[in-house]
Amino acid sequence: MLVRDAMSTVVLTIGPAHTLRQAARLMSARHVGAAIVLAPDTTGLGILTERDILNSVGAGQDPDMEKADDHTTTDVVFAAPGWTLDEAAEAMTHGGFRHLIVLDDAEPVGVVSVRDIIRCQIRHRQEAAHRETALA
Repeated sequence: MLVRDAMSTVVLTIGPAHTLRQAARLMSARHVGAAIVLAPDTTGLGILTERDILNSVGAGQDPDMEKADDHTTTDVVFAAPGWTLDEAAEAMTHGGFRHLIVLDDAEPVGVVSVRDIIRCQIRHRQEAAHRETALA
């Protein structure tokens, strides 16, 4: 199974000047756990996750004042659609994060999360069990 099979193609992009509250509202409306932060004049692509927002609020910072750019991870590990899910899971485990931006020809085409990988693996196992049952 490959990253392209599991990734979400619902890609939320925001700018670095979005507040954390704006980012949280957009993430909630799209039912995603991460937003790609596009800052073409500075860092390029970064990622802002639910955990980044939670850490900021937990530290007593005002989500209406804090900007996405100040909480964006810019040292991002990118995945390719052709990576195996094991490769993606290994990169997440090694890096200590739960989301990877998926790039195809240097363009963001999706985001894959731990949840996506688990969902895909469960679906694959269920399909295999169904095939075995049908053959019996």
